[in-house]
Amino acid sequence: MNKKDTQENNLGTRIERLLSADDQKAVSSWRIFKIMSEFVQGFEFLSHYDRSVTFFGTARCDFSDKIYREATKLGEMLAREGYAVVTGGGPGVMEAANKGAYEAGGDSIGLNIQLPHEQRTNQYVKKSASFSYFFTRKVMLSFSSEAYIYFPGGFGTLDEFFELVTLIQTNKVEPVPVVLVGRDYWTPLLEFLTNKVYEENNAIDKEDLNIFHLVDNAEEAFEYLQKHFTN
Repeated sequence: MNKKDTQENNLGTRIERLLSADDQKAVSSWRIFKIMSEFVQGFEFLSHYDRSVTFFGTARCDFSDKIYREATKLGEMLAREGYAVVTGGGPGVMEAANKGAYEAGGDSIGLNIQLPHEQRTNQYVKKSASFSYFFTRKVMLSFSSEAYIYFPGGFGTLDEFFELVTLIQTNKVEPVPVVLVGRDYWTPLLEFLTNKVYEENNAIDKEDLNIFHLVDNAEEAFEYLQKHFTN
C-alpha cells in the first residue's frame, strides 16, 4: 500500500469513527462533508473524458455467458471510436465492458463502491475512483456520458435504468440515448410499461416510451449509437 492509500485509509477511519460518535450534530456535519467531497472528486475525475458511454448490468455473469461476450464486443467497438467506457468497476457486465475497452487500447473507467473485505475493481479498469456511498456513485455513473447502455441485470440495474429515464422524462437532464440490450430480458418489462403503466393506468405519456431503445446485441446497439452520434 502506498503513502497516498495509507493517508486515505487513515482519513476514512477517522471519519467513520466520527460517524459512529454519540454527538449527532457532529455526525451529520461530517457525513455531509464526506458526501460533498465525493461529489467534487467524482465530477473532477470524469471531467477529464470528453466522450464516454456508461454500461450497466448484472455482476453475476462471466465470459461463458452471452451477455458477457456482447458487452465485451460493444465496449471494444465504442473504445475504437474514441469513447471512454465507464462502468461500476465490478465483475460481470461491468468487467466485460471494461475488458473490451482495455483490449482495444481505449479508456477503461471504473467507479467502484467501497465494501468491507471485498475487492470490487475488476482487472481491466485502467483508471478508477472509489465511493463510500451508493447514491454518490450512482450520480457519477449517470453524469455526462453521451449514451447509457443497459444489459440484463438485477435490482441495481433496474434502479439505475428507472432513475435515468425519470430524469430524462422530467427534463432534469438532456435527452441522451438509453439502449437496452437483450430482447428476451427486456421485452416483458417494456410490455408492462406499455400495457399497464401507459394504456391501462395512463401513468406516463406515450412519448415517454421513446426515451429508451431496445436492441438484441452489440452490433445493433453500435449501429443505433453511430446513427445518433453522426446526426
